[in-house]
Amino acid sequence: MSNENDMTEKMTAALRKAGIRVTRQRIALLGVLADATDHPDAVELHGRAKAVEPSVSLATVYRTLSVLEEQGVVHRHAFEGGGARFETTHEEHHDHILDVDTGEVIEFQSDKIEQLQDAIAQELGYEVVHHRLELYCRKKT
Repeated sequence: MSNENDMTEKMTAALRKAGIRVTRQRIALLGVLADATDHPDAVELHGRAKAVEPSVSLATVYRTLSVLEEQGVVHRHAFEGGGARFETTHEEHHDHILDVDTGEVIEFQSDKIEQLQDAIAQELGYEVVHHRLELYCRKKT
């Protein structure tokens, strides 16, 4: 079974756990979310889901995203200068670079950054339990 199918099943289970009906419209949205390799906003997700299931409403997208976020299977990112963007939680921890000129979101992982954050927290008597790192960058020309 593919990672996309696994994620779709995980999101379906999360909806059922929250008492939300799994309709054709929501199945289309879940498939789009599981397949997304970028960080789409709700309107982009709506457009992609409508291409699969024309009856998907924007209200359904917002309600479904809210439930999936509450259930911990979708992350909402509120990147500076833009609306909320979404990604599923199936991937390992990573941080983000946002290209301030294009709006592109690039995922990256750095052991050096993770170790430095842990060392700083430890020096101050803390243990990192969660963090989010966003770098706002411009490509060098």
